[in-house]
Amino acid sequence: MALVRKGSRRIVVDGTVYRWRLRGRPTYFQGLTWSPCTFAVEHADTRGQTLVVTTHQPHPSNWIGRVAETVLPSAVAAAVRLALREGWAPKAPGSAFHLDQSAGFTPSH
Repeated sequence: MALVRKGSRRIVVDGTVYRWRLRGRPTYFQGLTWSPCTFAVEHADTRGQTLVVTTHQPHPSNWIGRVAETVLPSAVAAAVRLALREGWAPKAPGSAFHLDQSAGFTPSH
């Protein structure tokens, strides 16, 4: 699963360059705040495992008007460091590596 270059942002974490992307428009479930916001990260130069991070926030463009914090580069860097400690291999081929940080997310009813 490769990350779409358009709309992706560059980030350097501990000397390694990655690209990350947050969907501009929420999925149906994210729009209704039934599921939390996610973003994806991959190594900038080598195709490998994509990191998919599930946050504890609603998507910033949700349709319900729930307040959501902006996904900051510092949060992306922290997620990359945690995923690396938990076994994410960004240069190795394979399926996506999921990092679930959704504890505390409350879906709308």
